[in-house]
Amino acid sequence: MLRRFAIASLCLALAAPPRAAAQDRAPSPAELQALFDRVIASQHRTDAQIEFYERIERRQVRKAADAARPVEDKTFRAVPTGTGIIRAQVEENGRPVDAALYRRQLLDVEHALAAALRPSDPRQRQAIVKHNRRVRERSALVDALRRAYRATWLGREQRNGRTLAKIQLEPDPAFQPASRTAEFLTHARATVWIDEAAGALVRVEAEIFRDISIGAGILAKIYRGSRIVMEQTEVAPGLWLPARYDYSFTGRKFLFGFSLFETTTISSYRRIGPPAEALAAIRRELAAPPALHSSR
Repeated sequence: MLRRFAIASLCLALAAPPRAAAQDRAPSPAELQALFDRVIASQHRTDAQIEFYERIERRQVRKAADAARPVEDKTFRAVPTGTGIIRAQVEENGRPVDAALYRRQLLDVEHALAAALRPSDPRQRQAIVKHNRRVRERSALVDALRRAYRATWLGREQRNGRTLAKIQLEPDPAFQPASRTAEFLTHARATVWIDEAAGALVRVEAEIFRDISIGAGILAKIYRGSRIVMEQTEVAPGLWLPARYDYSFTGRKFLFGFSLFETTTISSYRRIGPPAEALAAIRRELAAPPALHSSR
């Protein structure tokens, strides 16, 4: 649940429209709203397309936010299954895993994709129901961003050769969340950077400024001061997908305190298609001479 909240919080986006002749002019409220609608529409397209892309995810966990060395450093190949993601580990501490282990994991990927093609199977039916519910909740959350925040224009910055709009987002006191997930938005403020020409979210820095209670605080609590950073990159024309997540969380689960200092970098996106296409690709790979999937 904590991870889902982190990912959901990172969707925050608001932007200014592209104006080649007026790069220094702050946009009007109407122009901000128009680009906000573009970014929301773009996010819906991204959420739909990411289910067809496999990628490489490197996860590093540290004991403290400023620790130089991670206590865990693992790299995975993440393959969408139609109802979720299945991961096969490819490296640990920068070294490839055993080839036999990787092949066994790839067989697990094959089995998961084959199961996705049996919608009448009771377990698969249940997975489909859960997935469809998550998709609806995600879509509603993205739409809720239209009402959840007030925007303050901070200007424009150059990043990696692109001109980005920088905007501060503060929760709108008038916002009435329609779900428990949307209620989380009222606890976070963010600074966002937007590629105006593309209408794409490039970077988010979000901060929890008020404790978040889960299960009335009995199940868990995320403490104020926790932070989330997300970056996105263009992996295909008009398609921007996550490239990096940084989590810096402190909180409590039941009676026990916890901390999470984790960085995930995502690269090597490759369209693998829906389960039927993905299954065919994995089977071709299994039939070829053994070779560990590269994380580069």
